[in-house]
Amino acid sequence: MRILITGASGQLGAYLINRIVDKGGEVVAWSHSTEGERSGILLRPVDLTNASATDLALEESRPDAIIHAAALSAAEAVRLDPVGSTAINVGATRRIADWCDRRGCRLIFTSTDLVFDGSLAWNREDGPAEPILAYGKTKRRAEPAVLGIANGLVARVSLLYGPSRCGRPSFFDQAIQAFHSGDTRSFFEDEYRTPLDLATAAEILVRLAGTDLTGLVHVGGPERMSRFDLMSRAATALGLDPGLVWPCRRADATLAEPRPADVSLDTTRLVSALIDLHRPLIEEALRDP
Repeated sequence: MRILITGASGQLGAYLINRIVDKGGEVVAWSHSTEGERSGILLRPVDLTNASATDLALEESRPDAIIHAAALSAAEAVRLDPVGSTAINVGATRRIADWCDRRGCRLIFTSTDLVFDGSLAWNREDGPAEPILAYGKTKRRAEPAVLGIANGLVARVSLLYGPSRCGRPSFFDQAIQAFHSGDTRSFFEDEYRTPLDLATAAEILVRLAGTDLTGLVHVGGPERMSRFDLMSRAATALGLDPGLVWPCRRADATLAEPRPADVSLDTTRLVSALIDLHRPLIEEALRDP
């Protein structure tokens, strides 16, 4: 199978490339502007907000499946640039979905757990998706375009963690480096998600590309926890002092947008679709990233 990855220069994209290459698959890797290579695969810069350039690149790439992971995902960046974030998160997704519909191409679109308002735990695919963050709103607006095509699957992905493989440190990397230096970091203890390590997320998305599952599926870890819980356990797993991980609450932070309290995901449909799927706990995932 020839799989096209958008957002291939990002944190998840690097893991997706590694996963496909390790399995002997064929990869086409698109970035926004980053050049170079990942795991021996050349990155092709493609401006997804340019309709003609995107269509031309799609025709030249001839993918059997697309994992559309490109997005403007930093919450504050999305809030500050509603036009630009809509162009990439909504417009580009609709454009790719339309091309896939015309060509009969499989499409996996990475949406987010932040499509939920935070009022419920263990959110199901058929539950009300009413985002309160601007980023979540753009992703929610993009979902119908993928749901409306024959080979489309919307994968709502939870909070991802793990070491960076894309050449840029992630928020997780920066926190771990701080702990190595003996510095403290604070994390919300009253915001709940279902974190999943990047390697397992990549495995899931690549496997889903090879199935005929359509509609919505939630992609998250097996445990519901706060960021404070996640980073405390990560520090312990890596032999660092968990006392450097400090708790804070959402009410203590000055935020331009309200944060949803609980966007944990029910992943029953995912487990049913991939019955042999192993999702490691934090300790195992960080022991062998």
